[in-house]
Amino acid sequence: MSITFLITTLVVVATPGTGVIFTLSAALSHGRRAGLVAAFGCTLAAVPHAALALTGLAALLQTGGLAFLLVKYLGVAYLLGLAWAMLRDRGGLAAPRNTPPRTATRVIVSAVLVNLLNPKPALFFIAFLPQFVPADASGATPRMLVLSGVFVLCTWLVFSGYGLFAAAVRGHLLTRPRVTYRLRQVFAASFLALGVKLALTTA
Repeated sequence: MSITFLITTLVVVATPGTGVIFTLSAALSHGRRAGLVAAFGCTLAAVPHAALALTGLAALLQTGGLAFLLVKYLGVAYLLGLAWAMLRDRGGLAAPRNTPPRTATRVIVSAVLVNLLNPKPALFFIAFLPQFVPADASGATPRMLVLSGVFVLCTWLVFSGYGLFAAAVRGHLLTRPRVTYRLRQVFAASFLALGVKLALTTA
């Protein structure tokens, strides 16, 4: 495993996307536990994408056919739904202290859907991993398994870091309703922009 692979992986994982935004939103709204659970859920969604790439099934998405369109527009609908839910809520981003916490199952399901209903990660695994596995290398599949595992681990570590950071500043935001309301609008706009970007994505 090369340093280039690690650096590239960290850059890709740390770049804000649907998973990062969802994790930040969960941590700011419901605290550290929700942020870490969201990070785990978003990471969990990367596993089937990696499995699809390793088995070659992701080629179905790469063709740009019905499978790609179905997954893409389900993802668009879910992202737009998240944006609408945030815009509809007129309160601050952080939930009141007397609000019952969301269950871990609910957070994980939402997090998995955010990343799973996005065909781009599967395409990323197909385009990214083979660059670090020589075509004539013996045991190419085990090596891709190791690289996929490293990518998933980096995803969990980085997303958890985002969640912990957001939870750390949550206490300061709870005393500033106007700031948290603006942050909710920013997250809503981000989900909307990501939904539009995904809708315009071609295989």
